[in-house]
Amino acid sequence: MPAVSASPSAVERNERLRFLLITIAAAASMLLTASLGFWQLRRADQKLAYQAQLDARAALPALDGASLLQPMGEAERASLQHRQVVLRGEWLPAYTVYLDNRQMQARPGFYVLTPLRLLGEAAPGQPQTVLVQRGWAPRNFEDRLTLPDVQTPAGTVQVQGRVAGQPARLFELPTPAGTPGVSRIRQNLDTDSYAQETGQALAALTVVQTGPSSDGLLRDWSVVGSGVEKHYGYAFQWFGLCSLIAILYVWFQIVRRVLRRRRHAGTTARG
Repeated sequence: MPAVSASPSAVERNERLRFLLITIAAAASMLLTASLGFWQLRRADQKLAYQAQLDARAALPALDGASLLQPMGEAERASLQHRQVVLRGEWLPAYTVYLDNRQMQARPGFYVLTPLRLLGEAAPGQPQTVLVQRGWAPRNFEDRLTLPDVQTPAGTVQVQGRVAGQPARLFELPTPAGTPGVSRIRQNLDTDSYAQETGQALAALTVVQTGPSSDGLLRDWSVVGSGVEKHYGYAFQWFGLCSLIAILYVWFQIVRRVLRRRRHAGTTARG
């Protein structure tokens, strides 16, 4: 018994349905990828605006230490970050801590932090000490508990730097209390716990010391950047994918259909 073939109208309906579904899928994919590309461009614009804000703050006159000791909310603390600051006070070297696994110039070592007690009398209930991220020192890998040779000048010192938030945190495993070196060498530093531990009332913000290397410390800090290049790269990828979808759709769903019809018409005419 001969096989029953689909009628021409049924084949055409199936082709139209397939064309419609592919068109919807291609349009949705193009809309999604284009939207993601424009979203990355908007993120780049936001980062540029933020970078301009940071640059404007850095260009303002330097703050004094008293500006960091005033009670302030989250918005006020955020507005002071990256401002230049000049501190005058005395180091408290007994409370120096060493944050481990920090890199500078592609070398692993410590970030060295020491509290600085500012000159002058503090108002009741007001902190008088600022935690300073002084610089980087290499680690002794033969004896991991050996502290680097860092000099801490006695007496009154003047420290130039920029206002920062809390020290950057790294992933860490819990450290049992009483482990040798835990009080000086640490993976991270929680300033609230550190203040309770040392008995020093600390300012809510820290200071990253800038300037040339000294006291056995490097200060080649990473430049604060907006990172817009990353967003431009992602936007290029999304727009490229959107263009590729459009090209493939036009070729397979329009150009090839036209060519196929022309060949079919030519074959019919010759027959």
